[in-house]
Amino acid sequence: MQAHHAYAIPEHDQALRPWTFKLHQWIFYLFFALLVIGMHSAYAVELTIYTEDWPPVSFKNGDKTDGMAVDVVEALKKRVGSNAQIQLVPWNRGYKALLEEPNVMLFTVGRSEEREKLMTLVGPVAVSRTVLYTRKGNAAKLLSLGDDIHEVAVGAYRGSIFADTAVKKGFKTLDLASTPQVVAKMLMMGRFDLWSEGSIVVPSVLKEIGHSVDEVEKVMVLDSLELYLAFSSRTPLATIKQWEDALRQMKKDGSFQKIYQKWQPNEAPPLEVVRLGLTAN
Repeated sequence: MQAHHAYAIPEHDQALRPWTFKLHQWIFYLFFALLVIGMHSAYAVELTIYTEDWPPVSFKNGDKTDGMAVDVVEALKKRVGSNAQIQLVPWNRGYKALLEEPNVMLFTVGRSEEREKLMTLVGPVAVSRTVLYTRKGNAAKLLSLGDDIHEVAVGAYRGSIFADTAVKKGFKTLDLASTPQVVAKMLMMGRFDLWSEGSIVVPSVLKEIGHSVDEVEKVMVLDSLELYLAFSSRTPLATIKQWEDALRQMKKDGSFQKIYQKWQPNEAPPLEVVRLGLTAN
């Protein structure tokens, strides 16, 4: 009996054991909850989503944002469970936010080696061509200049890949404006003779300013241009992959093609999905 009592658990300790067990349970649950919250904040972030006025890819239609790429992004939002509103802003503002702020997505962004060093690109969601346009009847005269055509001023909108491409192709003088619509107006007024722009949007931009695509003609094609969803450098990879997987699913089940052909019935939609840039691997 003495040996038995020597190893017996004191009565007050026995009373405390259920409470100690419950306390340990609560600590575990609290730790697990904090871990889940931390994982959510690190990996399932909500994005700030920007686009620009670039019809028919993206544009303001009454009180809503509309366009081919807008329809694609809205469909992607449903698939990833995002409640973020698409904000239509001037290109420079959206691009600045993309370069400087965390958890930003901007669409659509033309691919370039320089941009791949600054952001992550997922897509393509559209394919266009960078083309030099002039007023109807002026192309033959410009082409007759030969290499001297590079001395002719080129209009483009500020910060765009269309301005960058013109410089890369040897054009020395740029006349920049804030939007494609302003640049198109300047061309039609004779401010300059060459306009660098994406072929996918030229008809819509001209219509928006009261002109027709029949009033301009192509001088030369500068480049083929793939257009992407762009994610800022401080966006978690898991969030980017979530959008990438959703886009891949859309292209696999045909819903992406349906949207693309609604807006571009005579163009073949890009069917591949790649991730380029900072988180390419």
